[in-house]
Amino acid sequence: MNYFTHALNHLDRPYFMASTAIPDWLSVIDRKVRLRPRLLEPWLNPEQGIQSQIAAGALRHLTDDDWFHTTRGFVEVTGELTLQFRQYLGADDQYHCGFLGHVGMELLLDGVLMQMYPTQFEDYWRILESVDSKLIESAVNRMAKFPAERLAWFIDLFRREQFLRCYADDQSLLRRLNQVLMRVKLSPIPAGAVEVVSVGRSLVRQRLRDLLPAERFHLP
Repeated sequence: MNYFTHALNHLDRPYFMASTAIPDWLSVIDRKVRLRPRLLEPWLNPEQGIQSQIAAGALRHLTDDDWFHTTRGFVEVTGELTLQFRQYLGADDQYHCGFLGHVGMELLLDGVLMQMYPTQFEDYWRILESVDSKLIESAVNRMAKFPAERLAWFIDLFRREQFLRCYADDQSLLRRLNQVLMRVKLSPIPAGAVEVVSVGRSLVRQRLRDLLPAERFHLP
């Protein structure tokens, strides 16, 4: 799952919704800062107010990832997208096609959902603007082993740049995917791979309910 997919079912709870993004935000700014369930669970008492909501939102991200990565849709769609990338890029796996298949599918899933639910997508940004980024950073620093010193800064950047919008377009999504690859020190893929992105978008749309089973995920 990616940002919008994690958040879609929680638009009525601003701090909980925003906090479903915390594990992904942390992976961008400082990969050594991890919020494991055992660090979050002691903070789930509702009497702790917003701190509890933030802990619960981050924990929901981890819980969602656990079931999502075991679904038939995840295994099959990621496998098909990996194969498509490998057929296009060749047998030399300098591009780490398995990683491309996994990350590409999750970005495409966000893109498909934002196209299906444009009102909810705009609500997502409006609600995200309502939360206090410094308060979220302080809450995370109470729970994490290491301080996330740039978290508030990155939340503000995330809200300002709104780069999720590029997921609705194949070429823009490919550029974003290359940014992810470069961040983890992998080779960017050529512009022609937009053909694979386009095929992947259709595949994700066709297999949406296999990726997000009705018993685990509510679609608006």
